Amino acid sequence: MTTSTIGLIAGLLLAIAAVAGGFTGFLIAVVLGTAGYLIGGHFDGEVDLSALVGRRDRG
Repeated sequence: MTTSTIGLIAGLLLAIAAVAGGFTGFLIAVVLGTAGYLIGGHFDGEVDLSALVGRRDRG
């Protein structure tokens, strides 16, 4: 099991905890699942989030 898969599962479990029901709950599940997958993929080296965050030169 890769880190991105674990992140996806963690995000979906958080979504289940946050779900109030209906379409809004579905959207929360999708957003948290995607966020978990991206964060896990970043730590796994599959996804590069530095383009989204932006680099700041401190020199």
